[in-house]
Amino acid sequence: MIMVPVAIEGCNQGTEGGGARGGSISLALLIDFIVQRTYDELTVLAELLPRKTDMERKIEIYKFSARTRQLFVRLLALVKWASSATKVDRSAHIMAFLDKQALLFVETADVLARVARETLVHARLPTFHMAAAVEVLTIGTYSRLPAVIRERLVPPPALTPAERRSTLRALAHVVRQRLTTASLPSDVRNLKVDNGRATFTVGQEFSVSLTVMGDAPNLPWRLLDIAILIQDNETGEGKALVHSSQLAWLRGVAQARLAAAGLSGALTALRYFCRSLSLELLYTQTLRLCRDRLSKHLQVDRYTPGQKLQISYWKELGCELGYRLIVGAEGESLCVWHVPALAGSERVAAALTPHAPSMERLLAHTVHVRSRQRLNDLKVLLNDLGVECTVGGWPCVLACSVLWPCLRAEQLLVSVGAHGGRLRARVPAYPATPKMPELAAALATTNLPQIKAMLTQLRFWLVARRCEKTLQHLPASVCEHLPFLHGPDHPLSKLSADRLYITLHRHTDHILIVEMKEVAAGSSATTSNSANSGSACAVGLSFHLAGARRCTPDECEEDPAASAAAAVAVTARAFLKLHSLVELDTFTLTHGPFTPLDTSGLQPGKRKLSANSTRAVRVRQPAYFLPELAHVVAAADERVPFVNLAQELASRGVTHGGVQPEWSGSALGMRIVALPLPEGACERATAALRSRLLAATLRLTTKNQARVWTAELVFHGSPARTPTHKEQGERRCVYLQYELGTEAGRTADAFLADWAAIVHLHTLLHDFMLRPQHEREQLWQGVCIRSYTYRSLVVGWGAGARATAVLQWSAATQRYTVATPAHQPAANAHHLLHHHLDHYINWHKDLLALGVVLRETYAPLLALSRLPTLPQLGLHHVRTQMPTPTFTLLAHSWRKIRIIYAGAYSLEVNIRGGGTVTIRDGSYSKFDRTSVVDEFAPAQGLKSFLSRYVDDSMSARLLAEDDNPPSPMSPMPPGGLRFPAPMTPPQPHTPHSAPVTPHPASPAQHQMNNNSFNLTSPPGGGGGGAGTAASVSASPASPMAPSPLAAPVASPHPPPTSPFTAWPASPSLPRPSPGHHPSPRHNMEHKASSCSARAGRGAGSGATATPLPVSKLEALCAPCEPPQGAPPGPALAPLQRFLACVYMKRTLQRFVQAEEYLTMVSADATSLTFRCEGAALAARVSLHPQHMQSLHLQLTPLDQGPGMKHEWLEDDLKVMQKFFELRVCIAPYRATALQGWGRTWGAPAAALPSLVALMRADLEPIQPALWQLQWALRIPPAAPQLVPTGHPAVLLAKHKILFFICLTRGETQLVLPLVYDMQSNVTQLADKRDSQPHLIAVNLHLKRFSEFNQTHGECTLWPAVRDLLTNFTLPQDAPVAAAPPPP
Repeated sequence: MIMVPVAIEGCNQGTEGGGARGGSISLALLIDFIVQRTYDELTVLAELLPRKTDMERKIEIYKFSARTRQLFVRLLALVKWASSATKVDRSAHIMAFLDKQALLFVETADVLARVARETLVHARLPTFHMAAAVEVLTIGTYSRLPAVIRERLVPPPALTPAERRSTLRALAHVVRQRLTTASLPSDVRNLKVDNGRATFTVGQEFSVSLTVMGDAPNLPWRLLDIAILIQDNETGEGKALVHSSQLAWLRGVAQARLAAAGLSGALTALRYFCRSLSLELLYTQTLRLCRDRLSKHLQVDRYTPGQKLQISYWKELGCELGYRLIVGAEGESLCVWHVPALAGSERVAAALTPHAPSMERLLAHTVHVRSRQRLNDLKVLLNDLGVECTVGGWPCVLACSVLWPCLRAEQLLVSVGAHGGRLRARVPAYPATPKMPELAAALATTNLPQIKAMLTQLRFWLVARRCEKTLQHLPASVCEHLPFLHGPDHPLSKLSADRLYITLHRHTDHILIVEMKEVAAGSSATTSNSANSGSACAVGLSFHLAGARRCTPDECEEDPAASAAAAVAVTARAFLKLHSLVELDTFTLTHGPFTPLDTSGLQPGKRKLSANSTRAVRVRQPAYFLPELAHVVAAADERVPFVNLAQELASRGVTHGGVQPEWSGSALGMRIVALPLPEGACERATAALRSRLLAATLRLTTKNQARVWTAELVFHGSPARTPTHKEQGERRCVYLQYELGTEAGRTADAFLADWAAIVHLHTLLHDFMLRPQHEREQLWQGVCIRSYTYRSLVVGWGAGARATAVLQWSAATQRYTVATPAHQPAANAHHLLHHHLDHYINWHKDLLALGVVLRETYAPLLALSRLPTLPQLGLHHVRTQMPTPTFTLLAHSWRKIRIIYAGAYSLEVNIRGGGTVTIRDGSYSKFDRTSVVDEFAPAQGLKSFLSRYVDDSMSARLLAEDDNPPSPMSPMPPGGLRFPAPMTPPQPHTPHSAPVTPHPASPAQHQMNNNSFNLTSPPGGGGGGAGTAASVSASPASPMAPSPLAAPVASPHPPPTSPFTAWPASPSLPRPSPGHHPSPRHNMEHKASSCSARAGRGAGSGATATPLPVSKLEALCAPCEPPQGAPPGPALAPLQRFLACVYMKRTLQRFVQAEEYLTMVSADATSLTFRCEGAALAARVSLHPQHMQSLHLQLTPLDQGPGMKHEWLEDDLKVMQKFFELRVCIAPYRATALQGWGRTWGAPAAALPSLVALMRADLEPIQPALWQLQWALRIPPAAPQLVPTGHPAVLLAKHKILFFICLTRGETQLVLPLVYDMQSNVTQLADKRDSQPHLIAVNLHLKRFSEFNQTHGECTLWPAVRDLLTNFTLPQDAPVAAAPPPP
């Protein structure tokens, strides 16, 4: 209980003790009130809201939620307070109790005062009755009351318990004496005398209690109680059958009979009443059964109350007399009569119990007895037909075993319908058994011929179901009908009509036909079960194997050979035509070797015979399992593929021993006796292989839940010893697997193809082993046969023989194949040559020579494989967005490898053997070394570079070649830079030879005349070119002569498209650099006049091959740190650094010749000199004189005229030289960065110091500075999209300079495009339309700088950038994500 100050929602509950304090209420009651109120409001809302608008509904819902929330918040606060208000509650109770006590005292005082003041004022005492007072006080009673009170109102004194027991005992003695002298009916034997009364129970019908009112012999019996014992448990619904008023009337009648006729008359009257009651009860139950359930089968013919009840049942049978049941009185009890007479009717009478009569139970017993009588008659009939039958069960069922042995679920069960009396037949295991109603009708009419025929059909049908269950775990299906097309004289028509067709899942062209026949008693034919021979219910099985093919009705009339050769018809082949029908000997199939049916001592589940077995243990199979059928189907499934394959092998010349069971019957196998000689195979090698062949067997095995053919070839040892541990035994097994298809010819062809592959591969090894041993050991030093499995030959070489080549014979192409699998730590180096190795082994067919080739080419190829081949963006000076491979390796033969760098330079590597290779410039023709191939440009200085890696032991004659042979270019004609067409003869495109590049020349090149452009070599020429070419002859070349049998084939790795192949205006390829053709802006003839002679020398020095040891080639191609004197950078191959520097120098030469503000002074193989009049500087770019792996810049001031004001400081020149070495010509060697650097020379003289200051700030950051500067020579990816990414980042246009700088601070990097206007001397942001916050901030900063820093004549480019470095800060709301550094 909690104390609340105010009643909630009008709940006025009284205060405890009547005090003036606030009322209290139970917390549970309070919560109940709140919940009821909420529920009531929700109900009202649910009724009223649908009739309101949407806004009104929302308002009402909001008000309800707010009001309910406030109420429950108050309740929550009250509950929290009540959980901690125990002391307060106890104090409130104490105070209420004290207030109540005080109120009682006050009211008592008030009442006493009012009595003293009002009532007792006039109070007077009466005169006392002294006599009555004395009597009451002395004797304790008052004897002067009237006597009528004692006579009428005071009851007599009750008997004591002892008196009561003695009275009842005397009364019981009197009752027993009266019963002894009275005459009782014979059926009254169950009586009991107790407590002065006698209780009679008659026939479980009623019970009567009697007594006497005295001991006089003529006093009548007094009826005390009557109890009717008859009950209605089915339709009474638990109520008494006799009403209390009826029972009172019956008690009066019985008392009258007792007085008139004595005890016998009263019992007779009660018996008649109970018999009438039972008959009435049966009649009522019958009417209810007819009304509810059995209106069509049950009928009440006649009913006489208290006398007889006649009922008809099984009205549908139409019997003449009908089936009737009569219940009537016979003597003092009810009896039952049956029409027609029923044997065993005593069982039915026993079902009629007096105390609980039930018509349904009476009918059930009657139907059961009559059904048993009918089924017994049928049992006698079926026993005469040889069918074993038994009758039993409730309801009664006739179980017929139509087969023997027969499972209970397979028995034919015949029963009688309880309602209609008709016969019903069924098989429990198969609810859908056909023709069961017809069989029941035949049994009802006892038609013997029809019964016999239908039982035979039922036997065949059950055998068919047994066949299905037997084959449910085998790869076969049972069909009763198949669409066969055959004539009336076909052997299939002569078989029994009762047959089954078993289709084999794995062999759709064969069908097993099971013929079923009834077997007479004592026959020994194969039956449906091995244990039922001699039974009258036996079914004999015979098996036929039929070969079938699918056809159409039209093809059935044609010749089989013609139809097989014809094309597949459009119509679906839905019919089958039999081309063979063979009857199988079941005894042979089921009693062969290793058959469990004929093997003694075979334990179930074991394949081995038990040695200690003294008697055969026969495995008991279930009755539905047909072991003969399972064996026949399994044998057909196993042997049909062997038979087909044996026929195909025999037609191809393979001798075999037929199908035989393997040891212990584990599988079937077909032994191959002799294999034919493959086409094109060596007879001697084949004979040697046959001598090693111990056995060849074909088996059917399972792989990944699918059946496959497995051919096992067992050889004796191996012709060659291998280090593989598994190949050391004397018995070598080769397993070949083929798919199990419907075409056996394909399997036979595949087997013979594998045999041919084994023979051809063995021929290669056999010829190798015929070589003398010392020759093999001498030539195969470092080479070994790692594995030989008769199907593949693995040759190993190199360190630890880790490099391998797998040789196999391909049956599809009828040639050897060489595979070069990858090995650790890198891919197989010979993968580049695997096409040439295939051609070599198929041409020579010499394993010894192939091993020598693999050994000699391994080290050079391993060295070349270290060159990077990944494509790079921006490597080409024109196609900056197209990935260009760094190096491309092309194999022209197994001894000649072409190395292509960036699609521009080509090196030809010839493997000479003995650890020596030769390298020459592949841009020169191999026929005329003074001619340059159109595809590539000569790598100037290659001879000098390679000479640094030539071993000292090399011949001095090979090193004495001049590095400056005559130039292949002719003098430049007056009209421009023109060269004659190359003298290289065209190479024919044959299957074994390919051009240097897969891209043929365009049609425009074939139509060029003598005035056509030659874009192969860099521009040069001028005066003296012709004289040099005439006076100096080319040195003789001495390459290793290629083998006539190893003609180069087309490589699978085509080189990238070269920029020097197509005509400059060709739309098929990207447009080359403007430096490749005359520009209308300047005159190339004037600029190249001073350097043509030097450029001519040294251009063809690389045409002569330079011999190198393989170790030096490894040093050339292996990545290493930059050499001394080169700028720092990543680890690259020396050859890559050299070719990259040559390419950069060549790009710079083109750039100098294309720009007007630069003048070419001279160009040779290792250096380039030019001058810039605007900057008053002369520049010389040259390769490092020692290692030739880096480019260096040397600047020299020119003599200034009287008008020049600027003088270059030595420090500025060093900064420019250092910037070129550390920021321009460095890895990854982008030509566009070099072009961006070259464009700075075209800036006005006033802006050059500022540009030099930018270089100095890039190399050495200024202090103090907020940002670190980096001058971008290429457009970085993070730059605004003013110029495509990768292009030169310095642009000169009229009087403006566009350049890009990168500002870096921590993880923040800004790429800013700046424009310097030379006329207005203002430096500002290039892209003002960009709305990025940091670019807006930079633009505002530069505007403020130009406003507040007015310079007079001084270039503002560097001051503006310096102000950005030292003073620019990003706004707080413009964070810039980290950008990648410019490449």
